Amino acid sequence: MFSTGQVIFAALFFIVFVVIIASSYRKDKKLHKKNYRGVIWILVSFISFIIILFLIKHFLKN
Repeated sequence: MFSTGQVIFAALFFIVFVVIIASSYRKDKKLHKKNYRGVIWILVSFISFIIILFLIKHFLKN
């Protein structure tokens, strides 16, 4: 399906992409801590809301 060159290119592209994303995240880590303080509570509330919706659906279905 894929040639050897395409598989090698895809693997190298993926490795380089992950390295660049990780390095840029490390570079901006201090800025993210400053600007996005308290975002974890929004994530927790969103996940809780989704779980509550599934529980309501489950209990009303029976």
